[in-house]
Amino acid sequence: MSVAPVSLNHAASPLSATVGAGRQADFAGALAAAASAGGKEAAAAGDEAALRDAFQSFVGQTLFGEMLKAMRSTVPKGAYFHGGTAEEVFRGQLDQVLAERLAENSGEMLAGPMFELFSLRRQ
Repeated sequence: MSVAPVSLNHAASPLSATVGAGRQADFAGALAAAASAGGKEAAAAGDEAALRDAFQSFVGQTLFGEMLKAMRSTVPKGAYFHGGTAEEVFRGQLDQVLAERLAENSGEMLAGPMFELFSLRRQ
């Protein structure tokens, strides 16, 4: 049984970069869809809810994700109790989940005003 080698570059977590790029693409798609509406009429309730969710996930991925990344960078690695590559991968995934939960619980405080400004600009 042979196992293919896996190359992991942990300067920036590849998992969080891939998921972050996907979320930003979703956000960009939602903004493009809203902009293509022309701003003549108010968005339908379903479109507005989807756009609010896109704003909230964007806030979660950018603000909270970067905040956690900056916090982790201030803590020095221990000489004896560092888990190596596996710990770095796990921390990246943990930070991603924490950013999502923070966005679910308190992202509306930031995403709400952003959405309102965007809505005013569209009209």
